[in-house]
Amino acid sequence: MKFSENWLRSRVPLDVDHDVLCERFDMIGHEVEGVERIGGALDGIVVAQIVSCAPHPQADRLQVCEVDAGSERLQIVCGAPNARAGLKAPLARIGAKVGELVIKAAKLRGVESAGMLCSAKELGIDADASGLLELPADAPVGEPLGPYLGLPDNVIDLGLTPNRADCLALEGIANDVAAAFDVPYLPLVIEPVAPQSARSVEVALEATPDCPRYCGRWIGGIDATAATPAWMRERLRHSGMRPISLLVDVTNYVMLELGQPLHAFDADRLQGPIGVRRARAGESLRLLDEREVALDDAFLVVTDADRPVALAGLMGGRDTRIGDTTRNVFLEAAHFSPSALAGRARRLGMHTDAAHRFERGVDPELPRLALERATRLILDAAGGEPGVLVEAASVPHLPVPAPVRLRRARILRVLGIEVPDAEVERILEALGMRPQRIADGWIATPPSRRFDIAIEEDLIEEVARIHGYERIPDRAPSGELAGPSLREDRVEQRAWREQLAARGYLEAITFAFVAREQLTTWGLAERAIELANPLSAELSVMRTSLLPGLVAALGANRSRQQARVRLFELGRAYHEGADAPVETDRIAGVACGAAITEQWGTQARALDYFDLKGDVESLLALTAASHAFAFRPATAAWLHPGQSADIVRGERVVGSLGAVHPNLLARLGLDEDVFVFELDLDGIGARDVPRAEGVSRYPSVRRDLSFELPEEVPYAAVEAAIRDAVGETLAGLVLFDRYAGANLGSGIKSLAIGLILQDRYRTLTDQDADRSVALAVSALESGCKAKLRG
Repeated sequence: MKFSENWLRSRVPLDVDHDVLCERFDMIGHEVEGVERIGGALDGIVVAQIVSCAPHPQADRLQVCEVDAGSERLQIVCGAPNARAGLKAPLARIGAKVGELVIKAAKLRGVESAGMLCSAKELGIDADASGLLELPADAPVGEPLGPYLGLPDNVIDLGLTPNRADCLALEGIANDVAAAFDVPYLPLVIEPVAPQSARSVEVALEATPDCPRYCGRWIGGIDATAATPAWMRERLRHSGMRPISLLVDVTNYVMLELGQPLHAFDADRLQGPIGVRRARAGESLRLLDEREVALDDAFLVVTDADRPVALAGLMGGRDTRIGDTTRNVFLEAAHFSPSALAGRARRLGMHTDAAHRFERGVDPELPRLALERATRLILDAAGGEPGVLVEAASVPHLPVPAPVRLRRARILRVLGIEVPDAEVERILEALGMRPQRIADGWIATPPSRRFDIAIEEDLIEEVARIHGYERIPDRAPSGELAGPSLREDRVEQRAWREQLAARGYLEAITFAFVAREQLTTWGLAERAIELANPLSAELSVMRTSLLPGLVAALGANRSRQQARVRLFELGRAYHEGADAPVETDRIAGVACGAAITEQWGTQARALDYFDLKGDVESLLALTAASHAFAFRPATAAWLHPGQSADIVRGERVVGSLGAVHPNLLARLGLDEDVFVFELDLDGIGARDVPRAEGVSRYPSVRRDLSFELPEEVPYAAVEAAIRDAVGETLAGLVLFDRYAGANLGSGIKSLAIGLILQDRYRTLTDQDADRSVALAVSALESGCKAKLRG
């Protein structure tokens, strides 16, 4: 929210300087994001009037102007395209400084020039450099320009939180500042304008829950070409708005002053009655920005004889726009429900000042006051005859502020300090809360503009920020702090992170909101949760997997010349549930490029499936139950069918890993193999409680086995068969050779395995070792179709 500091000081009599004011803004919760000094160097700049203009004898684009500077007439050579007789514009006298230029008497193409007529940009008061700054016809010739324009001034830009929509108006800001400095607030006095005509426009509301109040007034016989008063133009400029025309400027000014958006229709283009309803499917509207938009029942429209003429709270229609030929105008001021407008502007790819305010909530009591204020400003500047102010309202649908209880003891408990009763009452009264004292505190009723006051803590926050956060002492907590509860039967999240970091992965954080198209590309859009009010179309659904975001991050790194990428993320995936959304904690990783970083000691090779499988197995090893997991052929369509697997614990699929399918890589614009994994932390996180055991004092025995078996039998089945058969005597298992060739036959492979045998209580004999080997061989022959070699 940008505004003029001089404008604020006209409403709140402050005796503090600019720096103190800005510091206080920060302390009451309105962060000062920027300050721009305007008109700080206007010494020697006066209001002047061009008396006559003649062509320069030596230059086609220059004019020789006779200029009335008040006390004397000067000859000025000027090249501005809008220089003309009768125009009033700023004049820099000889000796004045314009930017870095000191004005001196000079000859321009042989003609004497005793000063410089200036544009707004040259004076540093606006960005317009198209011509001379045109001043109103009643500007006093010879007077210093600064005081006439209310300069110098500071433009303050506040970063407001979304709950403080009341401060999107100078009235709301002034109210807070007056309370913070404990000075009188000078409220704007708005007197009703007596109608001079019986003319009115009928208003009929259909969508009363969405628009519970609508006010309108017909004003006839105005001069739409009348100039906007200089003070209003400057306040608009200093608030970040460009003056356009009187009628537009008045509606913008009242919105900045009071916070109520208004709209002006050309009354001669209306038939009546005016209505407010939901749009119907198939309707369309041409907006002021000349766009034709298709409507549906999500949009609220203002209608004229049932035809849409404006998008309620967003933008007016082009067919009923005002212009220089407008003689009769219909002014609109309405209260629209925030829920009826939330997200509608973003859906159309627009952002308007009106929508920004209505989405956050506008005081429902403002429409009549705003119309009276706008009417008076128009009549003073453009004349005209006001008609009857018409109001249509549905009182049951208007928001009503609810009283909130505030207890002294609760203030002490939350803030840690005692705030005197008199100070609490002063603050609440200054903020318009209307406190009533009760035995243990107060009952406060917030003003209708304060939608953010709903519970006791809201009032305590108001007391704290106006009393002063700096007056609340810093106190370190005392007493014993409870440590975090760490479960020994679960692997900590920190352990997952440390393990992957140790294996060369970098942790990433991707958006939980993604585009539905992204999930559809992966085939993961089933049961995706749609957001009711998305920030944008690219963030419209909750992610059902961590992988689309991680692979997108990998692609972004690849496009920035990162040849070897390793990323992981620990986060949540979201799915629609029977009764409520289901959130699942997951860990996922993506990798591409070389298997190891570039070095001289090892020959470079590309990453493959087994490298990724090793990374995943290192995670599973943290559970101390690696043997409980099995790898089976993957079922996901987005994985390569020959280089992927599902990870199973018991009968539950707890994750998957492998190479991304080539077709998906092509759709994602990736030109090399990408390997991914994603694991359900709830499924893999359980582990046996660690138990200390003594180290056996007896030697181990090793027996090697070599056998043939079908290619389709996975090593995990071989390992499980041996462990189940041999039992606790098996201390370790080593696969040290694998062979497949034509001499073995098609579909046959040979494995060589070392069995490490050891007993905790005695030395194993050869007979013990032979017995264990026999059990292993029998299990392999019966369970894995294996045949012992040699």
